[in-house]
Amino acid sequence: MDILAPEQRSRLMSRIRGKDTGPELKVRQLAHALGFRFRLHRRDLPGSPDLVFASRRKVIFVHGCYWHRHPGCRYAYSPKSNVEFWQAKFAANTARDQIAMKALEEAGWQVLVVWECETRNAGALQTRLANFLKNDMAKRIKHGN
Repeated sequence: MDILAPEQRSRLMSRIRGKDTGPELKVRQLAHALGFRFRLHRRDLPGSPDLVFASRRKVIFVHGCYWHRHPGCRYAYSPKSNVEFWQAKFAANTARDQIAMKALEEAGWQVLVVWECETRNAGALQTRLANFLKNDMAKRIKHGN
């Protein structure tokens, strides 16, 4: 049973943002500090990725562990009330994520998912971002691009 009245729950849920979240701002700050420039939330791409590095054909999604069901994460707990609703909601979220990532990969984009809990370790995240975004010049030269 929910401890909040429906109006209170509605007001609380309406404050959950899809853009400019704390984890997303952390990823943006680290990518910028590494010297990479990007566009935000390109709606012309499947799933409207959070960060788009068009010249590198790479995108980053910053997913909340709870909403996008990070496997094995303690933040991806399941609510105890209205279970059927939440299971359907989470299943739709993860299915939509998979469809968007597949469409991007089929269009030649490389995709990285950064989970909310991963943004707590800035050093490890910075290394992961640098490895994902590094210039693949050797591959381009090898392939004649």
